[in-house]
Amino acid sequence: MTSITDPSMKDRFTCSLEEIHNNHLKSYAEIIDTISELSHNHRQFVKSAVDTCLKKCKDDKKLFETIQEFKTDLEKKKMALKEKRRAISDMMSEVQEKEMQKEDIILKIQRDKEDQMKRKDLIESQNRANKDRLRNLQKARLVFQDHLGLEIRTIIDKTQMVKGEKLQFIFRNISLSDQDSTYVITMGIKENGSYQIVSSDPVLECLPVLESRLQETNNLPAFLANVRKEFISKARS
Repeated sequence: MTSITDPSMKDRFTCSLEEIHNNHLKSYAEIIDTISELSHNHRQFVKSAVDTCLKKCKDDKKLFETIQEFKTDLEKKKMALKEKRRAISDMMSEVQEKEMQKEDIILKIQRDKEDQMKRKDLIESQNRANKDRLRNLQKARLVFQDHLGLEIRTIIDKTQMVKGEKLQFIFRNISLSDQDSTYVITMGIKENGSYQIVSSDPVLECLPVLESRLQETNNLPAFLANVRKEFISKARS
C-alpha cells in the first residue's frame, strides 16, 4: 500500500480532484446550457402562448362585436317587421271598412233603385188614375153641363187645406123659385191621387158620407148626381 506520505500521491490526488472538479464543472455547464435552452424554449412557448391568447382575445372581441352588431341589426329588423305587420293590419282594417262601405253603398243604390221603381209605378198608377178621373170629369161635364146647367171652374187657392189646383162645380136649376141661383162644391186631389172635398155652399151635412163613397167607387158622375140631389132636397125643404 502506498504511503500517504508519498509525494506523488499528493499530485495524483490533486489531479483526481481537478478531474472530478472539471467533470462537475462540465456537468454544471451542460446543466446550465440545458436549463438555459429550456428557459429559452419556455420563454418562446410562453410568448407564443401569450401571442396566441392575445390573438384569440382580439378575435373573440371582434366576434363579440360582430355578434352584437347582428343582434342590433336583428332588433332593427324585428322592429321594422313589427311596423310592417302593424301597417298591414291597419291596411287590412281599412280595406275591410271600405268593403263594408262598398256593400252599404251597393245596398243603398239597390234600395234607391227599388224606391225609384216604386215611385215610378206609383206615378204611373196616379197618371192612370188621373186619366180615369179626367175621363170621368169629361163625362160628368157632358152629362151635367149640357143637360143640367153645371159649370166647372178651375181655381188655384194656396190658403185652403188642399193646396194647388182645384175644381169648382157650380150647380144651377136647383131652386124652382130662382133657376139662376148657384150651389157650389169645391174639390181637390190629394198627393195619393184620391179626391178631397174642400167645401160646399150651402153646407151639406151628408157630404162626408158622399166623399167616403166617392173614395170607394171613384165614380165622380154618381157623386155629382148625389150632390145635386142633396142640393135640390135642401133648396126645396
